[in-house]
This record gives sequence, structure tokens and C-alpha cells, in this order.
Amino acid sequence: EAIKDFEGTGIGLMEISHRSKEYDKVVADAVALFKELLHIPDGYSVIFLGGGASLQFCMVPFNLLEKKAAYLNTGTWANKAQKEAKLFGEVIEVASSKDANYTFIPKGYTIPHDADYFHITTNNTIFGTEIHADYDSPVPMIADMSSDIFSRPIDVKKYGLIYGGAQKNLAPAGVTFVIVKDELLGKVTRPIPTMLDYRTHIKENSMFNTPPVLPIYTALQTLKWLKSIGGVPEMYKRNKAKATLLYNEIDRNKLFKGTTAVEDRSLMNICFVLNDQYKDLEDEFYKFATAKGMVGIKGHRSVGGFRASCYNALPISAVEALVAAMQEFEKAH
Repeated sequence: EAIKDFEGTGIGLMEISHRSKEYDKVVADAVALFKELLHIPDGYSVIFLGGGASLQFCMVPFNLLEKKAAYLNTGTWANKAQKEAKLFGEVIEVASSKDANYTFIPKGYTIPHDADYFHITTNNTIFGTEIHADYDSPVPMIADMSSDIFSRPIDVKKYGLIYGGAQKNLAPAGVTFVIVKDELLGKVTRPIPTMLDYRTHIKENSMFNTPPVLPIYTALQTLKWLKSIGGVPEMYKRNKAKATLLYNEIDRNKLFKGTTAVEDRSLMNICFVLNDQYKDLEDEFYKFATAKGMVGIKGHRSVGGFRASCYNALPISAVEALVAAMQEFEKAH
């Protein structure tokens, strides 16, 4: 409806000036709900940018890396972020689970106290692992939360910057959110191009250039919905219920097995394979599940098997349908 006629203006959301008072309110309301739902303290800014999380892989070190940064390598996207940072200074990989095909979150490493920041990727979509706690870091902690933002409560004050693409839990692709502690900015000595300087977008309230108006508007509707159901705590309760239901079936069903360390299992991306003795049934199960109405459960090409993505918008009925399909397939074999 807003695309056809936005706020009674007579023209559509994607036609109206992004400088109009009607659209200015959209951005202001979205920022306000971000701060309310995540309990973002004073001293942090919320901005909406283009370029996806992948652009943040370079924008973070551009703005924050003066001498050295520390990275935790827990998956494909963490690895890519680390690679980009090496263009700007020394990068210390504090720990990695790459040799184990990223099947667990490393523990027991030391974060260098002289690093400019420590970067983590909280949820690893391809491999199905997730960091479930807010770490205590001796240096500013940067988190890519593209795939689990708003899925569980977080303590924002433990982070210096949180970023993410919107296309999992927030809005269609096209907008990227950044939550940044203002005091971290303006400390690097290198010149920063205007469009890549966080301060540019903070100063202009995400309006330095034409923003992705439709994804931001959609994000606002999603945030309103999230507030209406009870906010992040309620969403966390629902996500845990979905994940528990499916993981219990994976562990119970003799045909299937999980692929990651139990304590690091993701609530968002539940990965599983056929047990070794039933490996030859993989294609058959995929066709069976697809015929039952399952969409998009094939695992990423780099890991194979199956992946049930249980993002915030997915109702528990979808998980129940997949569990029923797994049980029916078990009886047939």
C-alpha cells in the first residue's frame, strides 16, 4: 500500500523525496525502535547504509584499524572479513576452527590488549554454529550480526560496533545496519573517503545520499511487529523452541546426525546430514522433503547435507512440518 500511496501524499514510497518530512520520520522511527528493542545505551549511533555486510568488511578497518586488529575465524564470512582487514594493517587471527571445517566455536584464546579492536561473526550461516554469549573483551569488540540480530537479547554496551545485512531478520536485501559507539570514530590517521566514513552518515542521519528507502521502510514494519509480540525476549523464546524441536529430532532419528559441536549449535541455521550408513538416501530425502513442501533445505555447496534456516519470520509450524517429514522418511526406511 505504501508503494502505491505513501502516508496519503498521493505518490508512492519509492517516488517521494527521501528529504521529505514524511520519509524523514521513517528513518527516525526505525532508529528509535532499534534503540528501544536492543536497549542501546547513550553514546551509540544507529545508521542505515548500502553495500551489505561485505562492504563493512573493509569499512570497519578503514575507520578503526590504526595498527593491529584481532579476528576470530569461525566461518566463511569471518574469514572474508579478516582477509579485507589485512589491506589496512596487521591482523592477528586469535583462533580458528577452519581446519575442522568450522564445526565449532574456538575457546580459550587470548585477545591481544594492544589491538585496536576484536572482530567476531556471531552466527555462521553456512556451517550452523553460533556464539551464544556476549564476550568480555579488553579492546573494542566488533560483531557481524547479519544473521542473528534481534533473535536473542544482547548487551550492546559490550560491543564497540555491530553491523549486518538486513536480509535475514530485518528487511529485504539492500540496507545494512550499523550500531557504533561514537567515541571510537575519528582516531585513525589515514584519510577516509567521504562515503566510507561512518561520521558522514551519522551527521546526515543516514541521508548523505539517497538511502534504500523500501528496505528501511520494511525494516520499520518488522521492528513494529517485533515490538508488538513482546520484543527480543519473546523472539528468543520462539527461536529456542523451534531449534529445540528440530535438534531433538535430529538426535533421536537414526537416519540423521548434526554436524557441529552441540554447545555451539546455531538457533538460526540448523545443519544436519544423513548418518554414514544411510548416506545413499540423501538425494531421496531431499526429493521427499521437497515434495512435502520444504523449500531451501539443501545445505550450502561447501558442506552438503541439509540446512534448515529458522530465522525470526519462520513460524514453528514450518519446523513441525519438517520434523513430520523426517519421521515419515524414517518409517519408510
